Amino acid sequence: MKTIFRIAKTELKTLFYSPIAWFLIIIFLVQCGITYIKGLDSFSRMQEDGFKIQFSIISELFLGPNGVLGTVMKNLYLYLPLLTMGLISRETSSGTIRLLYSSPIHVRDIVLGKFFSMMIMSLLLTGIVGIFIVSSYFTVQSPDTGMLLSGMLGLYLLLCAYSSIGLFMSCLTTYQIVAAVCTFVTIGILYSIGGLWEGVPFVRDLTFFLSVSGRTNKMLSGLITTDDLVYFAVIVYLFLGLSIYKLKAGMESRSSLVKVGRYAFIVISTLAIGTISSIPSLIAYFDVTENKTNTINTATQQIIKELGDEPLEVTGYANLLGNYLDDGNPEAYHRNIKAWEPYRRFKNSIILKNVMYYDTLNQGRDIMKGNTGKTLAQVAEKIAGTRDMTLDQFKSPAQIRKIIDLSKEPNWYTMQLKYKGRATFLRVFPDNMHWPSETEISAALKRLLKAKMPKVLFINGDLERDINKIGDREYRGLTNLKSFRNSLLNQGFDVDTLSLTTGDIPTGIAALVLADPKTALTPVALSKLQQYIDKGGNLLISGEPGKQDLLNPMLKQFGIQLMDGAIVQQSKELQPELATPFLTATAAALFPPLMHAHHDSAVVSMPMATAIAYNTTGAYTIKPLLMTNPKVSWLKKDRFVSDSAAVKFEAQKGDQRKAFPLAVSLTRKINGKEQRIVVSGDADFMANAELKRFNMRTANFTFNTGIFSWLSYGQFPISSFRPPAKDIRVFVTKEQVKVLKIGFLWVFPAILLACGSILLIRRKRK
Repeated sequence: MKTIFRIAKTELKTLFYSPIAWFLIIIFLVQCGITYIKGLDSFSRMQEDGFKIQFSIISELFLGPNGVLGTVMKNLYLYLPLLTMGLISRETSSGTIRLLYSSPIHVRDIVLGKFFSMMIMSLLLTGIVGIFIVSSYFTVQSPDTGMLLSGMLGLYLLLCAYSSIGLFMSCLTTYQIVAAVCTFVTIGILYSIGGLWEGVPFVRDLTFFLSVSGRTNKMLSGLITTDDLVYFAVIVYLFLGLSIYKLKAGMESRSSLVKVGRYAFIVISTLAIGTISSIPSLIAYFDVTENKTNTINTATQQIIKELGDEPLEVTGYANLLGNYLDDGNPEAYHRNIKAWEPYRRFKNSIILKNVMYYDTLNQGRDIMKGNTGKTLAQVAEKIAGTRDMTLDQFKSPAQIRKIIDLSKEPNWYTMQLKYKGRATFLRVFPDNMHWPSETEISAALKRLLKAKMPKVLFINGDLERDINKIGDREYRGLTNLKSFRNSLLNQGFDVDTLSLTTGDIPTGIAALVLADPKTALTPVALSKLQQYIDKGGNLLISGEPGKQDLLNPMLKQFGIQLMDGAIVQQSKELQPELATPFLTATAAALFPPLMHAHHDSAVVSMPMATAIAYNTTGAYTIKPLLMTNPKVSWLKKDRFVSDSAAVKFEAQKGDQRKAFPLAVSLTRKINGKEQRIVVSGDADFMANAELKRFNMRTANFTFNTGIFSWLSYGQFPISSFRPPAKDIRVFVTKEQVKVLKIGFLWVFPAILLACGSILLIRRKRK
């Protein structure tokens, strides 16, 4: 060990007695400083402009693709080759390598000493990044220490891996520039090799393991895994081993077979160790983030635990003639592995498969319109050719229909989950997130466990809102639209319709919904509904202005009445009949994500809503869920036309200006359980049109889900909600950032430049 340390000390002196090391360190510091100051300045200006930051500043400032660590890792290939190019080639070109060969020093000591010097240099570069991380504790609110340290670990391991590559390249040539170029090329190969031969199962696993691309991504997000740690260790082992045998080949007289055997042993053992370390059951995970953002929640973990050791088979069906074929082609294999990794962490017997086919299911056969005279197979062959694929890779319509019935599913990539002979579908969605979240996956796994899913019945027969129509006023988006992530079907509920005139209300349902009836309920229907209420059934009733006479007689028993008139809300951009009430603290308590929406002043859009009057002396405990803002809204007693003239407040005609509840919750204890009822003065907040009216402040999605979660006693959905980030404020102004800019971009580099100059001048004099 003393020999290794002496060689490392000598190498470090050589590095720092040359201008190149000081130059690279200063450039590295300036690059980190520019990225840090640019991000900090942007956040300080946003904050001073009144913009409320809702995402993690630390993640963007350090860990994102444009953050300090993200930028540094992308540009490391510019630094390390220049530092490592002379490690061995300098000794070879100057002839000093012969002195080392003739000395009683082992070759491995030479290599390890040189590498140890680069480990110290890597630690120094990591420490420079640490300066900015320490600074963030004084400039940003509540940084996530675990995530930052994990990111620094990733940077250090990447530096060490690059150093070992550069060391080996330095062994191959006497020219330092050639060694630097070879290092550039090798790093480039290791970055791109992961995308090669992904269609060949055995080869793709090897190339994916060797690829350095994305190896630090999990560490940047605060997740440390043993397979990533082993990867960097074996890369160092590979190139140091190759370096040792290359130097030995120059001082020993061995046969070519022995030399090739040595290299083969290093390569094969590297691949063997890497393959073993990648076995899911052998991987250990360490989520070092404060909120455990990289770990599925405990409820999902419990579901996976209930699956036991029985294999879970996930088969993705990708339609050549549909959307999202890229989710199921051979090149998507490792992307799918990554997407399922949070679940395989707790159940390693998840088997992933993909099947590609072509069919016109659910497309209206539009694909054939522009291909007159051609068969479906010919059209499919042409489309496959544009993707550099052959038709042999796809199953025909007849073949796929023998395997599975996809006629009721969207025509794009769909997964089928199989467990103990049971099967259910899991879908991707045409939104920005695209892949199913923990919520949708948990619901699908629950169905496989034959769990009793909460069932919601929507009353029909009196022109209520229809759950099977896609019109603006209907409810298909909320209830059973398979391509919509937030539909109750995808969130873990079963939905259906019920006519009270012809059918009875089944026992054991989660809730009954009466949504905006246009005609009076028949005596038979009213009798059945009353019996359901008397037994303690949960209920959602939504009305509309003009429907007071239909609903108020029934609502009277609850101590509730829909008030005459409709809410008017003044707005420069929106129609006056569109009310946007705020969530109350009671509403926020219905569902965890609503708490965040409540604190963020989110609203629910309710076009043409009426207010609710209630008294608190009855058997029910009544609490408002949505309240209007009296500063901009009032209750208009008379009917009004919104597109003719400005709607004015007229107290003499009975208009009232105060905060009105537009939705309330009711609870009471009956038959040993808590009965839960929600009454709303608007039925459109659940309609398809309002679900399309999405912006940053509307919470219709979350509020609707929260209502049904509350009515089903929180059984579903299984929320993947995480507490919001704490690091959402900066403590510095843009003027103070300018002072930091001078320090990081001028003062610190100047100090380093002065230190380096003094050292080099003194060295030259000696």
